[in-house]
Amino acid sequence: MKKTIENKACCIAPTPNLIVSCRDREGRNNALAVGFASNVSIEPAMVMVGIVPERFSYHMIKESGEFIINLPAKGFEKEYYYLGSKSGKDEDKFEVLHLEWTDGEKVNAPMLSACPVAIECRVTTSLQPGSHELFFASVEAVHCEEEYLDNDGNIDWAKISLL
Repeated sequence: MKKTIENKACCIAPTPNLIVSCRDREGRNNALAVGFASNVSIEPAMVMVGIVPERFSYHMIKESGEFIINLPAKGFEKEYYYLGSKSGKDEDKFEVLHLEWTDGEKVNAPMLSACPVAIECRVTTSLQPGSHELFFASVEAVHCEEEYLDNDGNIDWAKISLL
């Protein structure tokens, strides 16, 4: 039974389907699908997202030090794939997709209204070990639609059909 494969990239699966939204200094919003992300600390609560420096959102996060992780539910596939295949350099993806959003409460970035969970993040450090820069961020706030909370106010992941 063969256990070794040649393609070592993306060997941990499944990867999360999430959307990172951000805002530049001029107030322009952008969002992109991100496949490299993880929880990294419980105390303090911290997460990590990996973004290729050539991506349009990269400079926005690098400059602002803030972003929001949006977790899309099933039914948002068209928007998710569009956000992952088009560049904000070429068009306003929020306008093209008619994305509804609200301002973050703790960070200066847009929260996607259609996503049941949004996590406001502030970059604490970053490092680039390879193709992606890893942005490590403190979790400033977590927003979740009430119907997906358990009796103790925690997210009940079994209730959400995430992408």
